[in-house]
Amino acid sequence: MKYAISHETTYSYSSSVHQSYHLLHLMPAKVPSQRILQHRLTISPAPNARQDRVDFFGNPITLLSLAQEHNTLVVLAESEIEVVHYFQGDLAASLDWQLIASGAALAGREDAKDVWQFSASSRHGPRIQEIGAYAASSFPPGRPVLQGCDDLMRRIFDDFTFDPSSTDVSTPVEHVFSERRGVCQDFAHLMISGLRSLGLPARYVSGYILTHPPEGQPKLQGADASHAWVSVWSPDFGWVDFDPTNNVIPRGEHVTFAYGRDYDDISPISGVLLGGGGHDVEVAVDVLLTDAV
Repeated sequence: MKYAISHETTYSYSSSVHQSYHLLHLMPAKVPSQRILQHRLTISPAPNARQDRVDFFGNPITLLSLAQEHNTLVVLAESEIEVVHYFQGDLAASLDWQLIASGAALAGREDAKDVWQFSASSRHGPRIQEIGAYAASSFPPGRPVLQGCDDLMRRIFDDFTFDPSSTDVSTPVEHVFSERRGVCQDFAHLMISGLRSLGLPARYVSGYILTHPPEGQPKLQGADASHAWVSVWSPDFGWVDFDPTNNVIPRGEHVTFAYGRDYDDISPISGVLLGGGGHDVEVAVDVLLTDAV
């Protein structure tokens, strides 16, 4: 599955920005399931300085510095990516979840610290007793970890309502849990919080999903959006993705751009400004399938 992805963000400021610094997570991550064929980043006005680095989690990042006055900022990321494989294993063949939660499955492994960090609380994915109790219904003693995750994903899909007006990027996961509504980011944080509350490593994944327009209608340009889902560690299969918003294990229609503990680690664009006043943001995303096997 080959994809062409365009993500354009336009900031319009009510007064001039005199100087700004930005951190971008808009270059696709190098993960085993996909190949990066091409990537181009266009910024207007052109930055005075740019650095491309890799963050703590292994994601490519771009640091920008703009010293000239500007009233708008346009960031266009264009990528061509091939999804080369996806999970096709047997969920029932994964390890007993309690052996992972106890740390027994990580004993002596070189990657133990890299995996174990994703079981600790973060701002949007905290360990919370009430949410842990909700998740526990999917994890009776002896259940294979990936079967439990599949069941928890289904329950979140069934029990919660997708409602773009109910939350924003700062909404606590406790509010999402009590109100039973939110968006993909919220459902990913909720599932992560539940898994971590049981002692299981789970990470937040940011990327894109191929959308399908209603039958007989064209795909609208710029109408796609970034997406978020969850990745859970199993010693048998490595990191396995689960999408609670759509109740699916990704099968080639999800493209990963970054992963971290939660949204704060990998927000697409962040920064600090000198000046600017208020601002409006417009985002246009296109995810196009260019080739399918």
